[in-house]
Amino acid sequence: MHCLEGGSDHGLILQEGITSLQVRGLNGNVHIKEKMVRIADIDIAEFPLLLAPMEDVSDPPFRALCKKYGADLMYTEFISSEGLIRDAAKSRAKLDIFEYERPVGIQIFGSEIESMRKATAITEQAQPDIIDINYGCPVKKVACKGAGAGILQDIPKMVAMTKEIVNSTSLPVTVKTRLGWDDQSKFIVEVAERLQDVGIKAISIHGRTRAQMYKGEADWSLISQVKNNPRIHIPVFGNGDINSPQKAVQYKERYGVDGIMIGRASIGAPWVFREIKHFMATGELLDPPDMAERVAVAREHFDKGVEWKGERLGIVEMRRHYANYFKGLRDFKSHRLDLVTLDEVSAVRDKLDALATMPFEKAI
Repeated sequence: MHCLEGGSDHGLILQEGITSLQVRGLNGNVHIKEKMVRIADIDIAEFPLLLAPMEDVSDPPFRALCKKYGADLMYTEFISSEGLIRDAAKSRAKLDIFEYERPVGIQIFGSEIESMRKATAITEQAQPDIIDINYGCPVKKVACKGAGAGILQDIPKMVAMTKEIVNSTSLPVTVKTRLGWDDQSKFIVEVAERLQDVGIKAISIHGRTRAQMYKGEADWSLISQVKNNPRIHIPVFGNGDINSPQKAVQYKERYGVDGIMIGRASIGAPWVFREIKHFMATGELLDPPDMAERVAVAREHFDKGVEWKGERLGIVEMRRHYANYFKGLRDFKSHRLDLVTLDEVSAVRDKLDALATMPFEKAI
């Protein structure tokens, strides 16, 4: 028998008669040692938890917090190809990434193949680890112009665009998409094959159609069909409705995906990555963050926002996050009113510091 050294496997023993992916703990229990998920030549994790690209959310200040709490791979907010080509300040700012974030992917979107090719070249100069293509955004201003989920109405163009992007960069290319445009066009199994055939290195699938937007329940059965398709050899990540550690484990075991992408559940709760990882490792739920931790995280988010965006934008753009950080807190309305009206950095910090002394009592 051979002892494994280092990391979380310290003290585990490989035994004859147990496969190379099984390890027996010193207490005699057998645990499954999963293979490392890789995107191209990038090691991600044994079961990666990904931060979804979310407009007005997945910026550098928020990504720093998610990384701190255990996100294995993060994507930027989606960036308009046309904005990059025009050198629009807002689009260019979204290219900002930092060494501590790695591995990190930059996501781009657009409806024109040539514009996407040019945007890929610009994005590559920012030196991300991955370039991701957004084929999933359902909002009208994007999808109805043929970008995001809109391209699901033209699969040949989707494949051609992907091939052009893959061929124009040395970086691994991944895709985020949906099951289809509507219930009559759920072609994701075929689409995943065709995108893999032109060179993508991983795919993240939201379990709804564009027509559903974010309504109804996400259908992971088709995501599972993609993963279990014998032709598919790239990582398949599931996305949609993962809002608790229990559900993450349930969907991991039921659908067999390579990892989970987390979006809305992380907003105002970057600790969701820690909670899921702890539950996966121990079967135990962590206590929710107390008031002091919530304030500390909100304060760090605010301070990083001011540092990256400047005082005015840092103050204004943080206002959308307070309700999520203190969701469920009894009598928070008056405190939130203060936080969204204060317009001096010192005043916001003082208000947050004052909140730290309060108990986190849930509203009835």
